[in-house]
Amino acid sequence: MGKTVFIGERSNAAGGWGALKSCGKRLLESGSPISGARALLKANQPDGFDCPGCAWGDPEHGSSFEFCENGVKAVAWEATDKRTPPDFFAANTVTVLQSWSDYALEQQGRLTHPMRYDRATDTYVRVSWDAAFAEIGAILNSFDTPDRAEFYTSGRASNEAAFLYQLFVRLYGTNNFPDCSNMCHEASGIAMKQAVGVGKGTVLLEDFEKADAIFVIGQNPGTNHPRMLGDLRRAAQRGAKIAVFNPVRERGLERFADPQDKLEMLRGGSTEIASDYFQPRLGGDMAAVRGMAKAVFAADVAALAAGKPSVLDHEFIGQHTADFAAYRAAVDATGWAEIEDQSGLTRLELERAAKTYLGAERVICTWAMGVTQHRHSVITIREIVNFMMLRGNIGKPGAGLCPVRGHSNVQGDRTVGINEKAPAAFLDALEKEFGFKAPRKEGHNVLAAIGAMLDGSAKAFIGLGGNFARATPDSPIIAKALARQKLTVNIATKLNHSHLMPGEVSFILPCLGRTEIDRNSKGISQIVTVEDSMSMVHSSGGINKPASPELRSEVAIIAGIAAATVGSVKVDWAALADDYDLIRDHIANVIPGFADYNARVRKPRGFHLRNAASHREWETQTDRATFWTGPLPAAVEHQFARSQDGVFVLQTFRSHDQYNTTIYGMDDRYRGVYGERSVVFINPADLADLGAEAGDRIDVIGRHDDGVSRIASDFRLVPYDIPRGCVAGYYPELNVLVPLSSAGDESDTPASKSILVSFRTKAATSQAA
Repeated sequence: MGKTVFIGERSNAAGGWGALKSCGKRLLESGSPISGARALLKANQPDGFDCPGCAWGDPEHGSSFEFCENGVKAVAWEATDKRTPPDFFAANTVTVLQSWSDYALEQQGRLTHPMRYDRATDTYVRVSWDAAFAEIGAILNSFDTPDRAEFYTSGRASNEAAFLYQLFVRLYGTNNFPDCSNMCHEASGIAMKQAVGVGKGTVLLEDFEKADAIFVIGQNPGTNHPRMLGDLRRAAQRGAKIAVFNPVRERGLERFADPQDKLEMLRGGSTEIASDYFQPRLGGDMAAVRGMAKAVFAADVAALAAGKPSVLDHEFIGQHTADFAAYRAAVDATGWAEIEDQSGLTRLELERAAKTYLGAERVICTWAMGVTQHRHSVITIREIVNFMMLRGNIGKPGAGLCPVRGHSNVQGDRTVGINEKAPAAFLDALEKEFGFKAPRKEGHNVLAAIGAMLDGSAKAFIGLGGNFARATPDSPIIAKALARQKLTVNIATKLNHSHLMPGEVSFILPCLGRTEIDRNSKGISQIVTVEDSMSMVHSSGGINKPASPELRSEVAIIAGIAAATVGSVKVDWAALADDYDLIRDHIANVIPGFADYNARVRKPRGFHLRNAASHREWETQTDRATFWTGPLPAAVEHQFARSQDGVFVLQTFRSHDQYNTTIYGMDDRYRGVYGERSVVFINPADLADLGAEAGDRIDVIGRHDDGVSRIASDFRLVPYDIPRGCVAGYYPELNVLVPLSSAGDESDTPASKSILVSFRTKAATSQAA
């Protein structure tokens, strides 16, 4: 396990020699360092595969090394020579495996054969593909309504797999599409659709080369999408201001040493990223943005009084927006005391941030789950859009809105139809293309699917990738929900805890990874496509030999289940699985923007899906970009916590050796933690007030008032630079504390960044026993 170090061993900068050392370590641990290194040279290349990690965009003129440290971890994790064959399952019961950690399960390596759960022996046993498909189809067809089944999608799935999946499910007769988007950027899509008419970012990667200022809110690129640091570093070096809003001091937002900069590496140097680093309290982002807007309006009043031009872009506001006067009135009505108290920042800090905004002609604002995983996330993003519209920072070069997605194709999956609330125009086009009547009833998102599994109205769960049981909140409740199902099916590359919560009938179906060659019946290597955070659609073709001859592609597995369930009269599933070009032809016929799909995606870097908002075309109810005009929330969690003795507000986040629920290792060198994940980061003054010391063990007690006992046992306290009253720790270990009933207004996204908790010392636990 290695030593545990809590203080004093944080990396001096993100990247650098530490990143190179980590890359070498992960490649060696994979057991296939040579093939892994060879594969990396094809990562994010026009003739290679798309990194299975984050959704950051690829540059127009890239280098031979278009990957980052976490990309190396993802490739090594997938390209490992370790295997989890049928013999492994014969030797380990599901009950025993349930006690293993996430890390230990995934360290067993790649799944090699389709497996079916045998309740009599409590083990998974080998099954043929045809038998698995036939039984899955028979059970799905035994239900009195298709709405008994839930069809989950991970953002790892390609456009082709996701499109085929939604087509099968809608032919089956339901819109139940719980999706990983529901747990991350759902609020971004909803808020931006309301405000500017498009639920996607409005910038291209090239805009980062032109921006005068970049506001980074609730985001940690150093761990979650490290290639973004290269673009922030280049922006900083040419003089762009970078204003960071993050409760936690994150090394990657402070300094970055680019491993590809030979001179910087030889000198042991690094580049400062943040021009200003502001630390709002958890949930205080909306108040912070409103404070900046209030400062901008004050500067406008002062400019006009001095006979100077207005600092606002009145031409943009007049021609392109609605409800500006009402928004200005709402800001005027919000007092500085309220803003300071809710944001956790001072007026002087927010005026300084506003000065950066006013000094820039072109501004980009980026954000991630630090903004979206709160109860009030939708209106927070509406406030961000408001702020950006004040000076016309949407729809011009070097400026715009940039929600940075997590998994590599989470945005593309939604584009091609994974949506429980699919637009009518999409369903109309789907019906016309395939000659069937698509279901129109709104389906289940993640929280609704869990509710249906718990109350017995759902009888089947099929997961296209991901680790549903560990990604979702209230972990023990999810285990009960899955165990109640008549059927559970997981399409996966490696074993995880979701597979160990079998329903009455349960299958693990192993699929090809993104790095592996996918040949059709003619021996031709097939490509798939993905869409990044900048709406660029590009191809991905694996180069490695499959981990097992038994593996099938996600597309082939979906086609097999579909044929066994709905038959092949309407759709020739086998033909589509054998030629992905045919799938892309269908996508081109159904979804605007995909004309000449097969030709365009084979060009280097692919093509861009047109974004109307970036052209200042507003597909909203008013045909204008619309200001949100409401007040700040009455209170946010840190304000509730302050009124209760010993109560804190907790956020969950990733360690640096992690991607989503995948644990690559036990270290987090950017935060100075090694060999352990059961930790809680806390302000040193709060630690002292508790009468505790660094390294003390505690239990974390959930304080949500719904009568459910939530305890995360035996965690270690780590002093850290985080605002008072706020604490942080890793998921999925702390997901046990996230209540299902605590979710974003409008978005239903679990409020994983605003959990009320208290602590119980181990001494108190012993005395109670």
